[in-house]
Amino acid sequence: MSPTFIHPSAVVDTKAKIGTGVSIGPFCVVGPDVQLGDNSILHSHVVLDGHTTIGSDNKIFPFASIGTRPQDLKFHGEVTRLEIGDRNMIREHVTMNPGTEGGGALTKVGSDCLFMVSSHVAHDCIIGDHVILANNATLAGHVTVGDYAIIGGLSAVHQFVRIGAHAMIGGMSGVEYDVIPYGLVMGERARLAGLNLVGLERRGFPREDISTLMRAFKELFYGEGTFQSRLEKVNGEYANQNLTRDVLEFAASKTNRPLCQPQRK
Repeated sequence: MSPTFIHPSAVVDTKAKIGTGVSIGPFCVVGPDVQLGDNSILHSHVVLDGHTTIGSDNKIFPFASIGTRPQDLKFHGEVTRLEIGDRNMIREHVTMNPGTEGGGALTKVGSDCLFMVSSHVAHDCIIGDHVILANNATLAGHVTVGDYAIIGGLSAVHQFVRIGAHAMIGGMSGVEYDVIPYGLVMGERARLAGLNLVGLERRGFPREDISTLMRAFKELFYGEGTFQSRLEKVNGEYANQNLTRDVLEFAASKTNRPLCQPQRK
């Protein structure tokens, strides 16, 4: 393991907890309540502030601002946290804010994620593992993102929205409503366009499970009757199917936002 390196021009508070094998490049600023895990790299001009805990093997690129004050007028300086897992790639100009008192006081990011240039994670967001935010993708406060979800470039997600695991948000989409696991949504005011079949195949899900999910999806979103009646019907037929069960549980759970639906003709 290589020794920790801190460039002479970097400003690292003596109270910050810095792991072993860390590299902190030129003109970085690290605040007193930051914990930075082993083998992480701050390339240059990175700001780490607030009560921020970052795991091991993370790579953070120039001009990223991590842990600074939330962009919420209700925030009055209370102690809140930002927690980031391991092996994340945080590219140039990415911003991540800690939580707020009204939202659980925690913003949490998983491991093995990619945050492309100028993507934004607002206060009180909870993000799973293997998530990708493409360039300029933005999450408002209190957004939840499941594992392996992908948020396309220049997209914006409304506050309190849930993005299910393995979902795909098309580029330049405005997402106002909850997106089911494995769903594909797109549009200026995003609508459910189908299933993320490419993502399902890449993740190696069995073809039989994917086919069953496709049948259940058509019955749930394009069948006859009200959505509630269709949900009950599909639940009776497919509740024991692996992928479909995830969708049904997500759709039936209580939330702050409606469920994103297809454009029915």
